[in-house]
Amino acid sequence: MTMGNSREQGTHRHHITLKRRLLHLPFGLIADDQEVDQRVFPFNLELSEDCSSKLLNNHIVVEEADEVIYKIEIPANRYDLLCVEGLSQALRVFLGKSPCPTFKTVIPAQGCQRLIVKPSTGQIRPFAVAAVLRNVTFNSDRYASFIDLQDKLHQNLCRKRTLVAIGTHDLDTIQGPFTYEALPPTSIKFKPLNQEKEYTAAELMDLYANESHLKQYLHIIKDSPVYPVIKDKNGVVLSLPPIINGEHSKISLDTKNIFIECTATDLTKARVVLDTLVSMFSCYCSEPFTVEKCEVESPSGDVNMYPKLENRIESVDAKKVNSMVGIDITPERIATLLTQMCLNTTVQPDGITVEIPPTRHDIIHACDIYEDVAIAYGYNNIVRTLPKTNTIASQLPINKLSDLLREQLAQAGFTEALTFSLCSREDISDKIKKPLSAIPVVQISNPKALEFQVARTTLLPGLLKTIAANKKMPLPLKVFEVSDIVVKNPAVGVGAQNIRHLCAVNYNKSPGFEVVHGLLDRIMQLLEIKFTNGSDDQGYYLKATDDETFFPGRCAEIIVNGKKAGVLGVLHPEVITSFELGYPCAAVELNIEPFL
Repeated sequence: MTMGNSREQGTHRHHITLKRRLLHLPFGLIADDQEVDQRVFPFNLELSEDCSSKLLNNHIVVEEADEVIYKIEIPANRYDLLCVEGLSQALRVFLGKSPCPTFKTVIPAQGCQRLIVKPSTGQIRPFAVAAVLRNVTFNSDRYASFIDLQDKLHQNLCRKRTLVAIGTHDLDTIQGPFTYEALPPTSIKFKPLNQEKEYTAAELMDLYANESHLKQYLHIIKDSPVYPVIKDKNGVVLSLPPIINGEHSKISLDTKNIFIECTATDLTKARVVLDTLVSMFSCYCSEPFTVEKCEVESPSGDVNMYPKLENRIESVDAKKVNSMVGIDITPERIATLLTQMCLNTTVQPDGITVEIPPTRHDIIHACDIYEDVAIAYGYNNIVRTLPKTNTIASQLPINKLSDLLREQLAQAGFTEALTFSLCSREDISDKIKKPLSAIPVVQISNPKALEFQVARTTLLPGLLKTIAANKKMPLPLKVFEVSDIVVKNPAVGVGAQNIRHLCAVNYNKSPGFEVVHGLLDRIMQLLEIKFTNGSDDQGYYLKATDDETFFPGRCAEIIVNGKKAGVLGVLHPEVITSFELGYPCAAVELNIEPFL
């Protein structure tokens, strides 16, 4: 449950898998599965059922090579819980077994490592941050967790490496200062990770074109005239972000000193990623929770130190907390609950002071603090109460009008369809003979399928696809839909707006233009809009027009109160065949919002 809207993707969750022995060890006791279940759930985490799982002591687990693997759902905004190090530390604090860790940054006596960002990177990935983990002790489990956290961050916070790409290197195999620049792909040559020979960056695009793990990232830089690259003082290539690191500086179980660099198109995201990664694994340094700073020189010559690992101070009011959560507890109790959530909290005369650590970048608003109070208090412990105020709800006018029209259209012999709000670019352009450039279309930046590339700008393609899926039904097929379309509108705050449309299609051995015309007349009769000959602005009439979607000479605009409100006519044969239909169609589509 998420109380506020301020957390990015707060209502979504990710799965992580953890070995039972690694999760049990931090508790300092031999906990059985049911006990772990009872401890994880109050922390707002859920045990995830999987088809390969089985139930053991009322606990979902997976048996894997003599290891019991927990599958746990983590809120997508809690990046600090995506590895066993962060999860176990948070649970220990939550259970009162250890205090909140205090993170510290240091500047070594011999001076900081420096990463120099060249102006050329502005063409492709302009930002970079860096840090060093010194004297790390790895074993196979820690190493696997280190790699796995990078992958999870790449997938969610880094938006599949488009915003941020992480590179980790064995510092003892390279020599600073390091240079981050952008070069033509043919001039970049190095031995990539797990390869035995050198390749140019251009050759790597072909090498990884069919590689299941890396091919999904090639598009980020493939069409750019320059590729980003990081080199050390001696010209050794550390990485080709966001694709792959170099073999020369790869980390291993024997690595002691790790140089971490993050290149990005979003500096804030890069800082969050770096803070998260070093915070989680600084616990394995010889001096736990201590991170070595790096100097990052910008193209302008300014030098910034990373990571920041700064604590942020926020103040909340006890009355506001109690009101928002629905409880009645003392400020001291609130402070205790927040401290359990790794937020060191003290009660001051003028309010409650909350210290937000660098691991909790998900807290960006006071409501996020209220949510942590609710989690620590326990949602099941909040007493259900009736609201202290009563309100009387009423239906939005546009929805009421839509419902009334749906009923009348059904009584006229049409069957209602409910189609997808998203469709392919082809559906709203090529298939209905419209140029995409002329349509104010809202495009999806990362569509999961070709069928869901854009928001629909007309209801017609959805109804034609519905008819195509029901061609075996007896003729005539008469379908309608009353739903929203979406169009770009710079005048609206979000840049797009929904418009309620009505669309009806008649599919038969003859087009049936008179059928949809009669349906339009019935709609106008119900709306009490009179038919005019075009001389009166207070009514409706039809005006002949040319529209690519419709057959020439068999199309008309619907003019209502002097303005175009829709169109009706016989569909063009090419439109019919593009939707794999064998008989003609007549259609009417109308914007019903002006009738409110």
